[in-house]
Amino acid sequence: MTASVTVATGFLRSPSILKSQNPSFLFTRQRILPKKSSVRPISASTSELPENVRRFWKWLGDQGVVSGKSAAEPAVVPEGLGLVARRDIGRNEVVLEIPKRLWIYPETVAASKIGALCGGLKPWVSVALFLIREKYDEDSSWRVYLDVLPEFTDSTVFWSEEELAELKGTQLLSTTLGVKEYLENEFSKLEQEILQPNKEMFPSRITLDDFIWAFGILRSRAFARLRGQDLVLIPLADLINHNPAITTEDYAYEIKGAGLFSRDLLFSLKSPVYVKAGGQVYIQYDVNKSNAELALDYGFVESNPNRNAYTLTIEIAESDPFFGDKLDIAETNGMSETGYFDIVEGQSLPAGMLQYIRLVALGGSDAFLLESIFSNTIWGHLELPVSRSNEELICRVVRDACKSALSGFTTTIEEDEKLVEEGKVDSRMELALKVRIGEKRVLQQIDQIFKDRELELDVLEYYQERRLKDLGLVGEQGEIIFWE
Repeated sequence: MTASVTVATGFLRSPSILKSQNPSFLFTRQRILPKKSSVRPISASTSELPENVRRFWKWLGDQGVVSGKSAAEPAVVPEGLGLVARRDIGRNEVVLEIPKRLWIYPETVAASKIGALCGGLKPWVSVALFLIREKYDEDSSWRVYLDVLPEFTDSTVFWSEEELAELKGTQLLSTTLGVKEYLENEFSKLEQEILQPNKEMFPSRITLDDFIWAFGILRSRAFARLRGQDLVLIPLADLINHNPAITTEDYAYEIKGAGLFSRDLLFSLKSPVYVKAGGQVYIQYDVNKSNAELALDYGFVESNPNRNAYTLTIEIAESDPFFGDKLDIAETNGMSETGYFDIVEGQSLPAGMLQYIRLVALGGSDAFLLESIFSNTIWGHLELPVSRSNEELICRVVRDACKSALSGFTTTIEEDEKLVEEGKVDSRMELALKVRIGEKRVLQQIDQIFKDRELELDVLEYYQERRLKDLGLVGEQGEIIFWE
């Protein structure tokens, strides 16, 4: 699923941030960015905590998961709900441990009343369907956990059409629309294959909105990349919030055995930093996501410019007369018919981008480099400018693509920044403004890089000059060497 638009000569496309990935594999930790206001923890033992959260905490106690000695507990915090330290917690110290019997994951679904129906479903779809069914079942054994789950997040999949209109021009908009289309297709299949033929198995009619809710819950709360587990909901642990000040994902959580003589597994959550009693416990969700990805996945963005990114998608057109040769070279060097390159604000171009785009642009008198005699060396040759015409072409194509993308915005960076500074917009509008600002900055940066390169076209050294120098036919100053 890729929402792409052909730009310029046809080999550079404006992509979805999802690239070629299937959204079903994109479940990672996601919650809410801490606000600047101070944390005011409310103990789970006090009447000030919402009734549903107090019931949840009692349930965990009845299950033997928490006690008066627990290092952390639920609390009302600026983000909504979070975990706060009941005592000082050291760096890498265990905060909580949740046994496997309280996890929600594909095996949980398989053992449930709808397990037989879900065998052929994608794992995340089966878990989503399980969540929805349990949500509508008043007698569900998961009732107290389901009651603390939010009805929505600020993820862009929950935005209205009016709110999404504020993302006009961004890659985030095309990605969000692509995800929503994907969900509609998945739900349509689910209706036809499972829901309609088995109405008696579901206590209430399930809608697309229910399906989007479950998808959002999984995206916002599921832990991924666990040993032997791709998608797991961990009650209580999923209250942990993100803090951009934490710059490592190391040691945050792991799966381990419950003890020497036990076959049970525990989800163990650790604090990556020291936390004073009464302070909120945080982790880093993902150090590599862009702000657009954070907005889609978590419903927040960061002020760190390294989170601002734009993905350029470059492809070898099937209509290219040298399509086969170029594809062979790309695949030999670990790439494919389409290359995705994430350009980050303030950073240089990604490794391999110039080589790939020079390869895609090869033609005319430069096409000799595609001959088999160069098959082992061409990638090295492409690290440097091939010819003036080739370098001029890639500059023009990239700059035209940047200008085209920038023309899709209806406001300037300065106008967006002014609205943010005034602080009179709601959280979703502020998020949209910051994403717009970030993408525009990166597009301007890319355009400037290739504008500067255009100014150097007359002084760059190209393949033929380098080759003549290697043969001793041209001096270091470019003069032709004659022999008597």
